[in-house]
This record gives sequence, C-alpha cells and structure tokens, in this order.
Amino acid sequence: MSDVNYSMKEAMLFSQRIAQLSKALWKSIEKDWQQWIKPYDLNINEHHILWIAYHLNGASISDVAKFGVMHVSTAFNFSKKLEERGYLQFSKRESDKRNTYIQLTEEGESVFLNLMESFQPDKNSVFSGAMPLRDLYGKFPDIIEMMAIIRNIYGDDFMEIFEKSFSNIDREFKEEDGKLVKKEENEKELIK
Repeated sequence: MSDVNYSMKEAMLFSQRIAQLSKALWKSIEKDWQQWIKPYDLNINEHHILWIAYHLNGASISDVAKFGVMHVSTAFNFSKKLEERGYLQFSKRESDKRNTYIQLTEEGESVFLNLMESFQPDKNSVFSGAMPLRDLYGKFPDIIEMMAIIRNIYGDDFMEIFEKSFSNIDREFKEEDGKLVKKEENEKELIK
C-alpha cells in the first residue's frame, strides 16, 4: 500500500471537477476569442503566435510551442502561414543554427496592435462572468490557485513568460477613448 495522504475518491472528484470546469470555461473562452479575431481572418493558434512573438520579441519555435501549449510542428506550421501572410519573418542566429526564430514584421505588429485596440470586454463572457466578483471585492479574481497548479505542471519559466506578457501590456499600453493603444516611445516608463 502506498503512503498517499488522500483518498481515491477525493483524487477523482478533484480531477473531474477541474476537467469539467476547464472544459466549460474553455468553450466560452474559445467562442469569445474566435469572435475577437474573426475580422482579422486569424485562428486562435495564429493569434496566440502573434501574441507570443510580440511579447518575446524574437522567440524560437520551441518557445512558441512551450508558451503556446502546442506541439512544435503546430507552432511551426501556423507560424509559416503567418509568414506567408507577411506577419512574421523567420531567422536563424549565428550562435544557434539549430533553432528557428520568429519576429513580427511591421505588418504583423500592426495587426497585433489593431487587435489590442479592438478588444471589447462587454463581448467577453468570462469577463462578464467575473464582473459580479469585481463588484463585490473591488478587483478581478487573482486565480492564484489556478496559477499555482499551472506552475506545477509547466514550470517556473512558463509562468515567467506568462507574467512578462501581462507586465508588457501594463507598461507599453494605455487606455485612450475606451481602447488600448500602444504608448509612444517617450511615454514608456524606464525600467531599471
């Protein structure tokens, strides 16, 4: 007999609770995400790759796969489609000929920034579902327990990249007339 400090019933109930809640949440997120990016003729993987390319500024295909939680071939194939559309460029580095790196083109950055500006929270069901909690507590849920579970599954470097993308938005964007717009270079805070 093993030295576990939980019951089989407790383990199964927790696992299935997470599975059912995640599936329901993902269905809503997927619908909202597809509606947001539909005018740009992108799919979720393509948008996620643009997001990663913007925030990591020179990500390897392996980085895209890891942070995008997708297979390396999926990351490469969708990146290739974005390259064909003129949104990404591929490169190799002198110091690292084995990995392929992606970078947003000017057109790719423009599409990404337009997407950021076109975000409409009132058309996002997860946002709407969280509003009663924000109204009650004065802030959106931190989801700390979920982040701890993800950290334990994917590791610290995944969470560092995750947090970097959100701190980049906080640092590089401002709200103007109810929309997110990129700050001008002279408006960005200097980071020491």
